[in-house]
Amino acid sequence: MDTLARPAKAKISSGADTVKKSTCRMCHGGCSTLVHIRDKKIVKIVGDPDGPLNHGRLCPMGSASMQLVHSPERLTHPLIRAGERGEGKWRRASWDEAYDFLCERIRNIWAEHGKEAITIGTGTGRHHMQWVPRFANMMGTPNSGNPGRAQCLFPRLNTMNLTFGGLPWCDYGGERPPGVILFWGHNPLASSPDGEVGFQVLDALESKPKIIVVDPRKTWLAKQADVFLQLRPGSDDALALAMLNVIIEERTYDKEFVERWTYGFDRLAERVKPCTPEWAAPITWVPAEKIRAAARLWAASGPGAMEWGVSIEHALNTTQTIRAISMLPVLNGSIDVPGGWCFGMLPLAPFPYLPEALPDEMKKKCLGADRFKVLSGAGSPLPSAHMPTVFKSMRSGDPYWTKGFLIFANNALSTYAGSRDVYEALGKLDLLMVADLFMTPTAELADIVLPAAAWPELDEVVGMPYFSEDVVLAQQRCEQVGECKQDEVIMTELARRLGLPHCEDEPEDIYDAMLAPLGMTFKELAANGPVRIPKQYKKYEAKGFKTPTGKIELYSTRLEALGYDPLPYYEEPPESPLATPELAKQFPYVLTTGARIPVFYNSEYRQLPQLRRGRREPQVEIHPETAKQHGIKRGDWVVISTPNGSIRQRASLTEDMHPGVIGCQHGWWFPEREGWEHGIWESNANILTSHSGPYDPAMGSYQLRALLCRIEVEKPV
Repeated sequence: MDTLARPAKAKISSGADTVKKSTCRMCHGGCSTLVHIRDKKIVKIVGDPDGPLNHGRLCPMGSASMQLVHSPERLTHPLIRAGERGEGKWRRASWDEAYDFLCERIRNIWAEHGKEAITIGTGTGRHHMQWVPRFANMMGTPNSGNPGRAQCLFPRLNTMNLTFGGLPWCDYGGERPPGVILFWGHNPLASSPDGEVGFQVLDALESKPKIIVVDPRKTWLAKQADVFLQLRPGSDDALALAMLNVIIEERTYDKEFVERWTYGFDRLAERVKPCTPEWAAPITWVPAEKIRAAARLWAASGPGAMEWGVSIEHALNTTQTIRAISMLPVLNGSIDVPGGWCFGMLPLAPFPYLPEALPDEMKKKCLGADRFKVLSGAGSPLPSAHMPTVFKSMRSGDPYWTKGFLIFANNALSTYAGSRDVYEALGKLDLLMVADLFMTPTAELADIVLPAAAWPELDEVVGMPYFSEDVVLAQQRCEQVGECKQDEVIMTELARRLGLPHCEDEPEDIYDAMLAPLGMTFKELAANGPVRIPKQYKKYEAKGFKTPTGKIELYSTRLEALGYDPLPYYEEPPESPLATPELAKQFPYVLTTGARIPVFYNSEYRQLPQLRRGRREPQVEIHPETAKQHGIKRGDWVVISTPNGSIRQRASLTEDMHPGVIGCQHGWWFPEREGWEHGIWESNANILTSHSGPYDPAMGSYQLRALLCRIEVEKPV
């Protein structure tokens, strides 16, 4: 069962240990912990029974936190390259020498190419996520980003800001449980994303809500579902439009809410009129009667909470797919009501990103701002560079050269699409810095590697869920491992040595300022534990929605002003059985990648024995009938190929996968392998992808799923 273990609640032990309350960040996290310290060393980490999101429980990753902190593979001191890139020759450096090395290289790039020639990069949203754009603004560069800014959460965040004026989350701890939960391209029991942890979902299921699941794979949740829609990857927009069609045509929507609190309903109704379930069925592979059943159940069983995931951001028509799906909770009146889809309380003072530190002329130079306005320009509350455009500028100097890349916690060769193009781009840099926990293939190519602190080694304020902040938690520094420093401290010290503006603030000063509306300091939060903010509902009745019309904009005036279609629409993926039938003869299956492995977080933790025992090798999921056609048996090494490249993974045969879909695991490399590559070219799903476009016109997203592929048994060498 791909769900979370449910251990008994932890008990606080007595004795000589000092116990600190903290927050697990082995993933995006939000699970409260009790960290036991003896002689300045962590001796035990358990779930905090008083934790508002996990109530004492930890997932397999959280339970392996001790192995992470004390892993013999950890980076523990700065390293400067002493040979050619990838040669594996390093010399140990002091922090003073490391900072001097970086400052000299940065100033040289500034002098020759300008401040825009340096990009600040990061990985998944951990403690330092907000600090990266702050540091970029201090550095005077418009270019910061990560693999997910156009492909994970931020397309939902930016699009929902334009449509709703904020990002809603499921109300699991409110006055009543959801009547129906819609899981769309998302398995929170395996991913626990962004503070909406899987334990909350498990608890919500105990109230026996109706369940609808949209997924190409029959997950454990799908097996519990009242309606399971096993769709073709990349056809989510067609399915959402068809469900909207049913609800509108059958007039089962919440008429009072729609009439009073939405803008453009009549134009939406006209747009979806031809999008019947019969129209959608051959596109989505979902029978028309099942689409109707799902739409009717959703409309009749509210309040509805919707769990949606990253998969909808891995296809081309990202912005309009998000808009179409987001309108389902609107039509059944589930917005900001108990058990529905609710806006957060947002009790913290805004994080100081320092956009005022970046000159307006420099903002216009943000790579992607001229094309992808919801990602990089006027449509974004926090503009990000378009990373494929950044890598192009590294390779070719178009539209200008990127010569420095400062990466905080990201294995770029594994996590960006088009891994070979990324490798070529990194090789042309004058400066590549990587701050990380372990030596990764990307770090092996760096000029300088800095040892980053793990989550029990740092202080930070955590507001969860992201951009909602119904719960405010603290991470606490509980141990000092080697010379490791937390990323925020590295950025602050580097800013001071470069003489950047606003560098006088200590991280704790910023935490205190964020907590000021709650009337507490960081030390008080850390000492007393998490704060849950009392929920208020229908907040829009006081001031409306934070959009130009004050309503939820089914017809988006902001998108229209930016030059984009104001209504959602269907667009077939550029590479698919329908769009490229000739290519589909060579590559007859639809590839999906990115399903979460419960013992790993993207490309992380393969060094930890406790977790690696749970998944020693990469697996590709294949329906048994599909495997039989190709002579594939369970456990065979299989070659998966797309027009972009080929990789190998072990065959896992399961009737849970659609026969026309191949489910490939992502994030794979092998820390135990010799050489700088550590097997990065062997099983890495991003060998199969490309970031060369086409792109979503607003967000710059590109295809990571719904690609065409073929499979075959690996031939003996």
